[in-house]
Amino acid sequence: MKNTPKHDIKVDIETTFIRDQSDIEAGRYVFGYTITISNQGGLPAKLLNRHWIITDANGKVEEVRGEGVVGEQPYLEPGQQYRYSSGAIIETPVGAMEGDYEMLDAQGEHFLAPIPAFSLQMPNAVH
Repeated sequence: MKNTPKHDIKVDIETTFIRDQSDIEAGRYVFGYTITISNQGGLPAKLLNRHWIITDANGKVEEVRGEGVVGEQPYLEPGQQYRYSSGAIIETPVGAMEGDYEMLDAQGEHFLAPIPAFSLQMPNAVH
């Protein structure tokens, strides 16, 4: 189950630190992220499941698995994009996320679309 040329799913990520929902003294750092999933392959594909690995600066790792994203299982024709926003809470001002989406193409083949690692960081936390 891997991303092949007929299965070319590109994942772009934008992150933001949400100061008003964070509680720095309590070790609660809230981050928002917006993901754009683009089907650049030759076959339509449906996003079935997500798998996240979230790591904070202390090395604490949390794995999250679930059906779809934000309550949806988008079906993407070749050339289509799907964009959604969600969030994560970690205990340090800096962390990272990565993972994959389990996809199903129009021919019934399952494959994984990798979500590249990206950082979560409070402004001015890293110099």
